Formats: sequence, structure tokens, C-alpha cells
Amino acid sequence: MKRIFSFLLALLMLVQLTNAQNVQKDPQAEKVLDAMSKKYQAMNAFKVGFTQTMESPSAKVKESINGDITVSGNKYRLAVAGQEIINNGAIIWTIMKKEGEVTISDNDPDEQEMTPNQIYNLYKKGYRYVYAGEEKEGGDAVHVIDLTPNDRENQVFKVRLHISKKDNSLKSWKMFRKNGNRYTYKINKFTANPPVDAGTFAFDKNKYKGLKVVDLR
Repeated sequence: MKRIFSFLLALLMLVQLTNAQNVQKDPQAEKVLDAMSKKYQAMNAFKVGFTQTMESPSAKVKESINGDITVSGNKYRLAVAGQEIINNGAIIWTIMKKEGEVTISDNDPDEQEMTPNQIYNLYKKGYRYVYAGEEKEGGDAVHVIDLTPNDRENQVFKVRLHISKKDNSLKSWKMFRKNGNRYTYKINKFTANPPVDAGTFAFDKNKYKGLKVVDLR
């Protein structure tokens, strides 16, 4: 499950490497990224329905799964591939109904390469970025921004964001790994400021009776 949400975005999503080596902050890219970040930070919460597609050219595999995530500040609730992850900012519950188990762990952002509540601010720390042009996605014009990590040991060597020219919304993002695998996240449905309360980001044991609890704290 770590693989799923470490690559999510944010879902949840983020160079042309030959150009990015000498570019710390491309002003054109930064302007687009700042507008996107401002849009999402102005919301109390948001909910995203997404499709994650994993492609492995070497194994000739292409698989897609659907999921949804609700984000508010540093909290999120993710449902994907038959599992749920609830993060209240301090504690993470990973619920695996098929396995009949729920694991509890401390939230440590430093251990996570990317988390769903970070995708819109990813570029602000540890990444270089460059404006890579414009494309069309679903009939809409999008800015293409490429991010590359400063850490050369990072197994993700590029994140490509597609940001709407019309309203600064993030349409999709693609992550490129050194092993050749590619992960694409496409936003299918977006809801701004959905109703959330304390229960949204809390684990209610009464709703998951019969599950074995494994406390890793």
C-alpha cells in the first residue's frame, strides 16, 4: 500500500533533464505552479475521483485502478484497490478488509516521498522545474510542467504535471521511475469544499468490526 500512496498524489501529483540540470526555478513554470497551489490552498477541503494507470514496458504490463481521496490540510482519506487509508495528521490507519486487518502507524511525512496532501506544493521543496510547453487533454489546453528531484537517489526521476490553462486546476500527472515503470494519475471528478467533520479523518472501530488490529506505533 505504501507504493500506492507514495506515488499518489494527491492525490491524490510533483523536465526535460537536459534543460533542468541548470534550472532551479523556471519563472514561467513557477508562475503556473504558484497559481495552481494558490487555488487548492484556498479550499477548506477537496475530493478527487481518479484513475491510476501503471505501465511497465519491460514486463509488457498496463493496469488501471480507480480510487477517490478527500483532503483537508494535512489530513486525508483515501480509498483505492479495495483498501482505505485514513490519516488524521498524526496517525495513519490502513484498512485491508480482504485480509481482515487494520494497521495503525504514526504519520511521519519525512518517510514518505509523496503524500496526497503534498502534490500541490511538491515543487516548493527539493525539486527543480521547467515549463515544457502546451498540450491538449480532453479537448482542454494545458500547461506542461516537468519537475525533477534534486536528490539523485530518488527512484522517481521526473514528474510531469498537466495544469489547465483555463482555471489552473491539475488535470493529471505522470511519474517516471528509473526502473522504467510509469504511473499516470488522471482526475475524473473534482469536488471543492465537500462537507467534512472530525469523523471524516478518524477510524471508527464500530464500522470495521471483526478486523484484526495491528498497532505498529
